Amino acid sequence: MIGTDQALPELEPGLTLLQTTHPHSTALHQLALDTVQQVDGVTFWVDARNTSSSYTLHEVAPHRRLLRRIRLARGFTAYQHFMLIRRVVNRASARTGCIVAPNLASLYRDDDVPDHEAGAMLDAVLAALSEVADVYDIPILVTDADNDDLTDVVSSEVEASYECEQTKMGHRFVGEDFETTVYWEDGYWQTTIPYWVDLLGVAEQEADSAGIGPITPAQLGGVA
Repeated sequence: MIGTDQALPELEPGLTLLQTTHPHSTALHQLALDTVQQVDGVTFWVDARNTSSSYTLHEVAPHRRLLRRIRLARGFTAYQHFMLIRRVVNRASARTGCIVAPNLASLYRDDDVPDHEAGAMLDAVLAALSEVADVYDIPILVTDADNDDLTDVVSSEVEASYECEQTKMGHRFVGEDFETTVYWEDGYWQTTIPYWVDLLGVAEQEADSAGIGPITPAQLGGVA
Protein backbone atom coordinates (compact mmCIF):
# COMPACT_ATOMS: atom_id res chain seq x y z
CA MET A 1 0.00 0.00 0.00
CA ILE A 2 1.21 3.50 -0.75
CA GLY A 3 2.22 5.37 2.39
CA THR A 4 0.56 8.62 3.36
CA ASP A 5 4.01 10.19 3.64
CA GLN A 6 3.86 10.62 -0.15
CA ALA A 7 0.68 12.68 0.14
CA LEU A 8 1.63 14.83 3.15
CA PRO A 9 4.97 15.93 4.57
CA GLU A 10 5.87 14.56 7.99
CA LEU A 11 6.69 17.38 10.39
CA GLU A 12 9.91 17.21 12.35
CA PRO A 13 10.38 18.85 15.78
CA GLY A 14 10.76 22.60 15.44
CA LEU A 15 8.88 25.34 13.60
CA THR A 16 7.40 24.51 10.19
CA LEU A 17 5.82 27.15 7.98
CA LEU A 18 3.01 26.21 5.60
CA GLN A 19 2.54 28.92 2.98
CA THR A 20 -0.99 28.81 1.60
CA THR A 21 -2.82 30.73 -1.10
CA HIS A 22 -5.70 31.63 1.25
CA PRO A 23 -5.87 32.28 5.02
CA HIS A 24 -8.66 29.69 5.41
CA SER A 25 -7.07 27.00 3.27
CA THR A 26 -8.12 23.52 4.41
CA ALA A 27 -4.56 22.37 3.68
CA LEU A 28 -3.84 23.48 7.23
CA HIS A 29 -6.51 21.19 8.68
CA GLN A 30 -5.28 18.30 6.57
CA LEU A 31 -1.64 18.63 7.60
CA ALA A 32 -2.40 19.56 11.22
CA LEU A 33 -4.69 16.58 11.83
CA ASP A 34 -2.23 14.24 10.16
CA THR A 35 0.41 15.52 12.58
CA VAL A 36 -1.91 15.23 15.60
CA GLN A 37 -2.53 11.62 14.63
CA GLN A 38 1.19 10.83 14.51
CA VAL A 39 2.25 12.39 17.82
CA ASP A 40 1.34 11.51 21.39
CA GLY A 41 -0.17 13.97 23.82
CA VAL A 42 -2.32 17.07 23.70
CA THR A 43 -2.25 19.54 20.80
CA PHE A 44 -2.53 23.26 21.51
CA TRP A 45 -4.20 25.17 18.67
CA VAL A 46 -3.95 28.98 18.86
CA ASP A 47 -6.34 30.23 16.21
CA ALA A 48 -6.47 33.50 14.28
CA ARG A 49 -8.93 34.75 11.65
CA ASN A 50 -11.45 32.01 12.51
CA THR A 51 -9.45 29.34 10.73
CA SER A 52 -10.46 26.44 12.99
CA SER A 53 -13.80 25.61 11.37
CA SER A 54 -15.55 22.90 13.39
CA TYR A 55 -17.19 21.64 10.21
CA THR A 56 -13.86 21.30 8.39
CA LEU A 57 -12.15 19.65 11.35
CA HIS A 58 -14.90 17.04 11.64
CA GLU A 59 -14.88 16.48 7.89
CA VAL A 60 -11.09 16.01 7.64
CA ALA A 61 -10.52 14.08 10.89
CA PRO A 62 -10.38 10.28 10.36
CA HIS A 63 -12.33 9.84 13.62
CA ARG A 64 -13.81 12.15 16.25
CA ARG A 65 -11.60 10.78 19.00
CA LEU A 66 -8.69 12.57 17.39
CA LEU A 67 -10.35 15.95 17.95
CA ARG A 68 -10.55 15.31 21.69
CA ARG A 69 -6.79 15.72 21.84
CA ILE A 70 -6.95 19.32 20.61
CA ARG A 71 -7.18 22.28 23.03
CA LEU A 72 -8.28 25.28 21.01
CA ALA A 73 -8.23 29.00 21.82
CA ARG A 74 -8.82 31.94 19.51
CA GLY A 75 -7.42 35.46 19.53
CA PHE A 76 -9.24 38.30 17.81
CA THR A 77 -6.52 40.94 18.26
CA ALA A 78 -2.75 40.83 18.20
CA TYR A 79 -2.65 41.45 21.95
CA GLN A 80 -5.01 38.57 22.66
CA HIS A 81 -3.02 36.32 20.35
CA PHE A 82 0.23 37.32 22.05
CA MET A 83 -1.17 36.45 25.50
CA LEU A 84 -2.58 33.12 24.26
CA ILE A 85 0.80 32.12 22.85
CA ARG A 86 2.37 33.09 26.16
CA ARG A 87 -0.16 30.94 28.03
CA VAL A 88 0.38 27.97 25.75
CA VAL A 89 4.15 28.25 26.14
CA ASN A 90 3.75 28.18 29.92
CA ARG A 91 1.39 25.18 29.79
CA ALA A 92 3.45 23.11 27.36
CA SER A 93 5.17 20.06 28.82
CA ALA A 94 6.67 16.71 27.90
CA ARG A 95 3.08 15.52 27.40
CA THR A 96 2.44 18.08 24.65
CA GLY A 97 2.15 16.49 21.21
CA CYS A 98 2.34 19.55 18.96
CA ILE A 99 1.28 23.17 18.60
CA VAL A 100 -0.69 24.66 15.69
CA ALA A 101 -0.78 28.42 15.09
CA PRO A 102 -2.44 29.32 11.77
CA ASN A 103 -2.09 32.81 10.30
CA LEU A 104 0.62 33.49 12.84
CA ALA A 105 1.51 36.99 11.68
CA SER A 106 -1.93 38.04 10.46
CA LEU A 107 -3.26 39.89 13.51
CA TYR A 108 0.01 41.79 13.89
CA ARG A 109 -0.71 43.42 10.52
CA ASP A 110 -3.87 45.12 11.83
CA ASP A 111 -4.03 48.92 11.95
CA ASP A 112 -4.48 49.00 15.72
CA VAL A 113 -0.95 47.64 16.22
CA PRO A 114 1.90 50.17 15.74
CA ASP A 115 4.65 48.88 13.46
CA HIS A 116 7.31 48.95 16.16
CA GLU A 117 5.09 46.89 18.49
CA ALA A 118 4.02 44.44 15.80
CA GLY A 119 7.58 43.47 14.94
CA ALA A 120 8.66 43.15 18.57
CA MET A 121 5.61 41.09 19.53
CA LEU A 122 5.98 38.73 16.58
CA ASP A 123 9.69 38.29 17.34
CA ALA A 124 8.82 37.39 20.93
CA VAL A 125 6.15 34.90 19.79
CA LEU A 126 8.54 33.17 17.41
CA ALA A 127 11.31 33.04 20.01
CA ALA A 128 8.95 31.50 22.59
CA LEU A 129 7.62 28.89 20.17
CA SER A 130 11.13 27.99 19.02
CA GLU A 131 12.24 27.49 22.62
CA VAL A 132 9.27 25.27 23.42
CA ALA A 133 9.89 23.18 20.30
CA ASP A 134 13.53 22.77 21.28
CA VAL A 135 12.93 22.00 24.96
CA TYR A 136 10.15 19.44 24.42
CA ASP A 137 11.20 18.22 20.96
CA ILE A 138 7.78 18.82 19.39
CA PRO A 139 6.61 19.98 15.95
CA ILE A 140 4.98 23.39 15.69
CA LEU A 141 2.97 24.19 12.56
CA VAL A 142 2.36 27.81 11.56
CA THR A 143 0.82 29.21 8.40
CA ASP A 144 0.89 32.43 6.43
CA ALA A 145 -0.88 33.51 3.25
CA ASP A 146 0.73 36.92 2.78
CA ASN A 147 4.02 38.10 1.33
CA ASP A 148 5.38 41.07 3.25
CA ASP A 149 7.99 41.99 5.86
CA LEU A 150 6.24 40.00 8.59
CA THR A 151 6.18 36.96 6.31
CA ASP A 152 9.94 37.35 5.97
CA VAL A 153 10.28 37.50 9.76
CA VAL A 154 8.40 34.22 10.14
CA SER A 155 10.28 32.55 7.27
CA SER A 156 13.63 33.45 8.78
CA GLU A 157 12.84 31.68 12.07
CA VAL A 158 11.43 28.35 10.87
CA GLU A 159 13.34 25.11 10.35
CA ALA A 160 11.24 23.93 7.41
CA SER A 161 8.87 25.51 4.92
CA TYR A 162 6.28 24.10 2.51
CA GLU A 163 4.20 25.78 -0.16
CA CYS A 164 0.72 24.49 -0.90
CA GLU A 165 -1.48 24.91 -3.94
CA GLN A 166 -4.95 23.60 -4.74
CA THR A 167 -5.12 21.20 -7.69
CA LYS A 168 -8.04 19.33 -9.25
CA MET A 169 -6.98 16.23 -7.30
CA GLY A 170 -6.37 17.96 -3.97
CA HIS A 171 -3.67 19.89 -2.13
CA ARG A 172 -0.14 19.73 -3.48
CA PHE A 173 2.61 20.31 -0.91
CA VAL A 174 6.11 21.22 -2.06
CA GLY A 175 9.19 21.72 0.10
CA GLU A 176 12.95 21.38 -0.07
CA ASP A 177 12.77 17.63 0.54
CA PHE A 178 9.15 16.81 -0.27
CA GLU A 179 6.60 16.90 -3.09
CA THR A 180 3.10 15.44 -3.06
CA THR A 181 3.03 12.57 -5.55
CA VAL A 182 -0.12 10.73 -4.41
CA TYR A 183 -3.65 12.08 -4.03
CA TRP A 184 -6.11 10.15 -1.86
CA GLU A 185 -9.83 9.94 -2.48
CA ASP A 186 -12.57 7.82 -0.93
CA GLY A 187 -11.77 4.25 -1.91
CA TYR A 188 -8.91 4.97 -4.33
CA TRP A 189 -5.72 6.91 -4.87
CA GLN A 190 -4.30 8.84 -7.81
CA THR A 191 -0.59 8.65 -8.55
CA THR A 192 1.56 11.05 -10.55
CA ILE A 193 4.49 10.63 -12.94
CA PRO A 194 7.01 11.82 -10.28
CA TYR A 195 5.69 9.06 -7.99
CA TRP A 196 6.53 6.33 -10.52
CA VAL A 197 9.85 7.93 -11.44
CA ASP A 198 10.78 7.95 -7.77
CA LEU A 199 9.61 4.35 -7.36
CA LEU A 200 11.02 2.78 -10.55
CA GLY A 201 13.53 5.28 -11.86
CA VAL A 202 13.84 6.54 -15.42
CA ALA A 203 13.84 3.71 -17.98
CA GLU A 204 16.86 4.91 -19.93
CA GLN A 205 18.88 5.53 -16.78
CA GLU A 206 18.04 2.08 -15.46
CA ALA A 207 19.05 0.49 -18.77
CA ASP A 208 22.37 2.35 -18.83
CA SER A 209 23.18 1.36 -15.25
CA ALA A 210 22.64 -2.28 -16.22
CA GLY A 211 25.04 -1.99 -19.18
CA ILE A 212 22.28 -2.44 -21.72
CA GLY A 213 22.35 1.02 -23.26
CA PRO A 214 19.47 2.77 -25.02
CA ILE A 215 17.12 0.60 -27.06
CA THR A 216 16.80 1.69 -30.71
CA PRO A 217 13.83 1.18 -33.07
CA ALA A 218 15.99 -1.24 -35.14
CA GLN A 219 16.41 -3.50 -32.11
CA LEU A 220 12.65 -3.64 -31.82
CA GLY A 221 12.27 -4.68 -35.43
CA GLY A 222 11.26 -1.22 -36.62
CA VAL A 223 12.82 1.15 -39.11
CA ALA A 224 15.76 3.13 -37.78
